[in-house]
Amino acid sequence: MIVEPKVRGFICTTAHPVGCRENVRRQIEYVRKKARTGGPKRVLVVGSSTGYGLASRIELAFSSGAATLGVMFERPASGKRTASAGWYNTAAFEEFAHADGLYAKTINGDAFSREVKEQAAAVIAEDMGQVDMVVYSLAAPRRTLADGTKVSSVLKTTGEDYTNKNIDLAARKITEVTVTPATEQEIADTVKVMGGEDWKDWISLLSEKGLLAPDAVTLAYSYLGPELTHPMYMDGSIGRAKEHLFQTSREITQEFPGVAAYISVNKALVTQSSAAIPIVPLYISILYRVMKEKGTHEGCIEQMHRLFAEKLPALQTDERGMLRLDDWEMEPDVQEAVLRAWNEITDENLGELADVDGYWEDFYQMFGFRMDGVDYAADVEVNVPVESI
Repeated sequence: MIVEPKVRGFICTTAHPVGCRENVRRQIEYVRKKARTGGPKRVLVVGSSTGYGLASRIELAFSSGAATLGVMFERPASGKRTASAGWYNTAAFEEFAHADGLYAKTINGDAFSREVKEQAAAVIAEDMGQVDMVVYSLAAPRRTLADGTKVSSVLKTTGEDYTNKNIDLAARKITEVTVTPATEQEIADTVKVMGGEDWKDWISLLSEKGLLAPDAVTLAYSYLGPELTHPMYMDGSIGRAKEHLFQTSREITQEFPGVAAYISVNKALVTQSSAAIPIVPLYISILYRVMKEKGTHEGCIEQMHRLFAEKLPALQTDERGMLRLDDWEMEPDVQEAVLRAWNEITDENLGELADVDGYWEDFYQMFGFRMDGVDYAADVEVNVPVESI
């Protein structure tokens, strides 16, 4: 069938299998040119099918030859409905990995569940013996607890209403948005979904079963952002969850001998998560323009290569012990330029001060569209298998 993008709000309900494959291939080629020795060789990636999780899996496999087990929660194709982008990304990853003789298996299911954790543990025990790295890159909007209760995260401020500029990306207009504060229950639910509890559950189960190698490392991903976005991010409901994630990293390091847990604070990028946060898309659009002009803009794969090739081996951490991949984003001259543009931006100068085209390019490419060299008028097979499933 011929697959076209169908955009609804901040999500695309279709994905292009050939475009997703090309996106994965390009990321693989980037790290292949930067092959390195050392690093972890048996890796579990929880949340492995898109964004930073996918880029982590690609970097570790194709830069240093790691065997990887991925955990995802993705939708296969059904009838005329395409699979999700994460499904096609994983199918492509496994295809390329197996062609290179690399071990790669994937579990498709709810990573929050005990069932999936046990399934992953069984695969590790049988195929890998132990893992020397666990990457936790889960970005889920909701979670089903062990007793069947469902909790959802919210993207809200805390304390009081917050009003600031926003962007209508489809209309390419500057708007204004007022965000109401989260209730204490909403904050607690957001921490339950996006905090560190499940990360620690994974490490606990693997430790109990003897599946963590001596001196194992585990990573979780976070974001802090500049003062401009703090009311919606660092000081908002999601920020409470990210602080819990950080505190969990300390608990893991203290409670599991031989395990070192780190938070990697990554750069602001267009992801399915960030696209949903009020105010943040306008900030990202301006940031893209500033960093591209300076020559320091990075995507997921560039960030993850810098993390695993430079920051982590040298343990380049900040005063709290976090790995800062947002260092180039947070440089004073970059933030000064962003804030200046933020204060000056209008509908009339939007194209000059913000990279809206770059934002849309990244958005569509998340779903396999607008990739150079892909014939989108061609009939394609949407029922693409993931080899290990």
